[in-house]
Amino acid sequence: MAKAKATAFFCKECGYESGKWLGQCPACKEWNTMVEEPTAKREASGRAGGGVRRVEKPVKLDEVSLEEQDRIATGYPELDRVLGSGIVAGSLVLVGGDPGIGKSTLLLQVCRNLASAKHRVLYISGEESLKQIKMRANRIGTIFGELFFLCETNLDRIEESICSVKPEIVIIDSIQTMYHENVASAPGSVSQVRESTNILMQLAKGLGIAIFIVGHVTKEGVVAGPRVLEHMVDTVLYFEGERNASYRILRGVKNRFGSTNEIGVFEMREQGLAEVQNPSEYLLSGRPEEASGAVVACSIEGTRPILLEVQALVTQTNFGMPRRTAAGTDYNRVNLLMAVLEKRCRYEMSRYDAYVNIAGGVRMNEPALDLAIVMALVSSMKDRPVNPKCIVFGEVGLSGEVRAVSMAEQRVNEAIKLGFEACVLPQVCLDKMRRMDKIALYGVSNVREAIGLIR
Repeated sequence: MAKAKATAFFCKECGYESGKWLGQCPACKEWNTMVEEPTAKREASGRAGGGVRRVEKPVKLDEVSLEEQDRIATGYPELDRVLGSGIVAGSLVLVGGDPGIGKSTLLLQVCRNLASAKHRVLYISGEESLKQIKMRANRIGTIFGELFFLCETNLDRIEESICSVKPEIVIIDSIQTMYHENVASAPGSVSQVRESTNILMQLAKGLGIAIFIVGHVTKEGVVAGPRVLEHMVDTVLYFEGERNASYRILRGVKNRFGSTNEIGVFEMREQGLAEVQNPSEYLLSGRPEEASGAVVACSIEGTRPILLEVQALVTQTNFGMPRRTAAGTDYNRVNLLMAVLEKRCRYEMSRYDAYVNIAGGVRMNEPALDLAIVMALVSSMKDRPVNPKCIVFGEVGLSGEVRAVSMAEQRVNEAIKLGFEACVLPQVCLDKMRRMDKIALYGVSNVREAIGLIR
């Protein structure tokens, strides 16, 4: 009889398994994603967390009791907002981000807060020694309470430690360093990452503990390993930001217990990460008062309005092909808005180079920034500054009309809190809003009316 193959081919994107190499994955239709890995050995006893999960019988929906899910506060309202008002017991959370962005620092600070609140926490590191962890812990402050540390990469030993310590929250740093002896491939491979995540998922559900998994990202900005990893976990968080900038943004891209539109803003300091309670004030600090091409806009992230500065620099081109650059917003969207200005407002934008930037290094792609980008471009081209006490928001259509945006009243209220005196918004939104005495509202129906407000 022919000997069974000890290896198989797996798709890095979706985890599809095949006995031979394929140029295109039949499941997700991606090209050149099949990699050869040793197949995992299956134990006769059905290894799934060492028999942690008890056998459940099928039930009907009317037999299931719905109770308010208890949440564990992390001590950081910014993180609680992204998680959906706290940590859910039995959940599996994946935290991804670039190297050195602050993932381990943030989770260690969360562990300190949880231990101080009398929660039992286990921090498992496969990348750092105990001395390295202690050096980082001394930098962020004194740690009290039941916080245990373990340096281990073998999942069998990790499972024994979890069962003996019986923590409420477990941190795994990182999933790419974990391995299981029944899988012959190296740590970080598709087989190891998938098997390790599966074991941790069954531990979380079986014991009712919350497990945070740190995942490295590839150069494309996605979590390294098979895409099925993101499908297995309950929540996927991405830690974003430039390494040479002080700000960090925690964004949820998947959340079974809350919204995926919320973000948390943090600032990297010498003592670790500190949350930014008012990101609008933080992003507008150092703004020039009488500079042309600078317009304050308002974007909505989840339920939170954030004021930011849109900067534009328009200069006459010296070549036949004008140059376009966009930092922090969609490059194609900037080209579209410049085409609208040329066609509907008769501005010869094809003779100018244009550089658009969102100050502070944040990235926003909401259509409500369209009108602010248009006014910043015209302000720079005419060298006429926009009122620094005025905010602008609205979506611009291809015919030059200014369309309505959501949550207009919340945006105006945020501007009032920060002392702004005027607001340019779509006329449709103005007609639906209640009267406000603390700020002057200017409704515009098209781009020409908005440009006419530039002094």
